[in-house]
Amino acid sequence: MDKNTIIKICNRDNAAVFYDIPEMNGLHRVFQPNEVKEVTLEELIKLSYEPGGMSLLKNNFVLNNKEAIKIILGQVEPEYNYTPADVKNLLVNGSLDELLDCLDFAPEGVIELVKTLAVELPLNDVAKREAILEKTNFNVTNAIQIKKETEADMPQTAAAPTKRRVVRKTGSESTADTKGRRVSK
Repeated sequence: MDKNTIIKICNRDNAAVFYDIPEMNGLHRVFQPNEVKEVTLEELIKLSYEPGGMSLLKNNFVLNNKEAIKIILGQVEPEYNYTPADVKNLLVNGSLDELLDCLDFAPEGVIELVKTLAVELPLNDVAKREAILEKTNFNVTNAIQIKKETEADMPQTAAAPTKRRVVRKTGSESTADTKGRRVSK
């Protein structure tokens, strides 16, 4: 594989991730959550040599090129390639053992995705909630409750305009008052 081959990488973390590669003319990249960028294989190899670079590549980014993954990361667990759709399917349809394997072998970015989607869905399987709590110390049940309470406390944004419920007819066949009055004069 040529060092100038373009590789798509995605930040699967819920936070912005950045890195610097001084030997590439002080290269500085910032990835917003779920942002995809195209970089060269050479840049990824040099990133892997930087302090913390290999951790970023394994845990926060997902490389969309199998050959590049083999060159840089070697053998990866199947959970490395999990997309949000895969995680959602795992939470809704997967077995408890599949979830436990994911929690044991997935990179940090996937585990964060498991926690986020467990609250957003919300995850109804109590055994899976307990497994997430045991493995990550994240309480899905409490997070769902907090989300519900927060949403209940938020003001309603787009209230429907008030309309007349009763239209009174006078001798001149008038219709509802356009100013929203409840009683005709």
